[in-house]
Order: sequence, then C-alpha cells, then structure tokens
Amino acid sequence: MRLIGYLQDDVPTIGIVGEGLVAPLAAIDDFYADVDGALALTPDWDRTAHLDQVRQVPPVPSTAKVLCVGLNYQSHAAEAHMKVPDHPTVFARWASTLIVDGESMPVPPGEPGLDWEVELAAVIGRTTFLAHTGTALDSVLGYTVFNDVSARVRQLQTSQWTLGKNADRTAPIGPVLVTADEIADIKDLRLETRVNGELMQSASTKDMVFSVADIITYITETITLVPGDVIATGTPEGVALGRNPQPYMVDGDVVEVSIDQIGRLRNPVRAHG
Repeated sequence: MRLIGYLQDDVPTIGIVGEGLVAPLAAIDDFYADVDGALALTPDWDRTAHLDQVRQVPPVPSTAKVLCVGLNYQSHAAEAHMKVPDHPTVFARWASTLIVDGESMPVPPGEPGLDWEVELAAVIGRTTFLAHTGTALDSVLGYTVFNDVSARVRQLQTSQWTLGKNADRTAPIGPVLVTADEIADIKDLRLETRVNGELMQSASTKDMVFSVADIITYITETITLVPGDVIATGTPEGVALGRNPQPYMVDGDVVEVSIDQIGRLRNPVRAHG
C-alpha cells in the first residue's frame, strides 16, 4: 500500500495512492490514533483526486518525534573523518522542519549553502518500548525517503548538532509512505542523490552500520516510540562536506533523492527571504 499525506477539504489526511489517483482513508490524527483500524478501512473512492492536483503535506502528525541517526554508514564516517560510533548516534529534528516533494528550501543567512543527505526513514505504526531486535520491525508501519538537509556552519560550530539539523523547512519526506509489507528486503535498497542532475550519492542500505531493527531496539530502551514517529537511518558517503571544494547547494539548485521501491523527492533551493 502506498500512502500520502494531503489536504482533503483543508484537513490533513492520509490517502491511498493508485494509478495517479488518491483516495482518503482518515484524517492524519485519526489514522495514527488507530493505525490497524485505519488500514482496514475501505478507501472512499467516490472522493478521489488526481495525485498531481492535491496539496501534499508530511504523512505524519505534527506531534511526531523525528529521530535521526548520524554516521550510520562507514563510508560517511570516513569522509567526515570521524570514528564509526559504538552505538547509534541519535539526534532530533522538529516535525516543523518537514516538507514534501516540490517544496523549496531556504538557505539560512550565514551559511554558504545547504548539504544533502539521502536516507531511508521508517515510520512507526505501533507504540513500542523495550523492543527486541528480532521483532523490532513489527513496530514499523512503512518506509519513505528522507533528505536530512544540513546547515553545516551551525552544525559544526559546537558539539551539539541541533541548530544545523533544524534549519527551517529543510527536511523533505516522501513522496509516498510504502507499507512495510510491500518491501521484501529493506537491507538492500539503493539510495541515490542528484544535484542539478549530477549523481552525488549512490549506495545500498546493506552498508548501514546499525540496522533499522538495531536502531529501534536502542531507542526504545530509553524512549517510547508512538505511531507517526519517524526514524531517519543515516546517509552514505558523497555529501558536500566530504568534498574538496565543498559544492553546497545554493539559490537555483535542485536536489533529487531516491530509494528503490519507494520513489524520488525533488526539491529546489532558494535564497533566504
């Protein structure tokens, strides 16, 4: 099942996508209050709309925790000249930074540009605490593409990454949320990034240091995950930070990130203001 968030009669709604059309299932907050019940509903095909004519919104509630994992590919740790961590390096994004396919990203003042990071993201479908590695994936509703766009000046000025990882409107998510049952093996998906058509990142999720199950297990030893929470699982090598010179994205650039079996996100970059 392929799901999106969009506005149905001005209400943020989860819809099911098929053949270029979208039909509503439930309001986003209602959907995540009872995921199993919502997935069992019959889509309202009498209220279908063309996918390219709806206004999409992030397919998660505004209260979602967005947890990201840094340095989760050995190649990325190497290009950042950092040691591969012994445990998942988890940091947080605000849900307010999430945007959808096609929306533009402003470069904050004081930054030379923005950096790209293609990532596989898991969206949680059931309340989970103290998960076990063998069953942790049972908590996942589905998977989507995530671009953990970074403001590197602020990120690297201190040991805390919060500001650099939460620049306004810099976290594209989508273009769809694919339910977990439709992806046979999340451990071997191809991730790619292109900037202005040039290939910048290309790797497989099989190269992750910590698997999705490992990450969920680690997080839930401390934090309860609830339906709608997002876990972005890290990026491979090829970011601007690791290049010489560093080709950060500036006004007029376009970044595309894609993952096999899910889709492609395309977002332009613009000057602030």
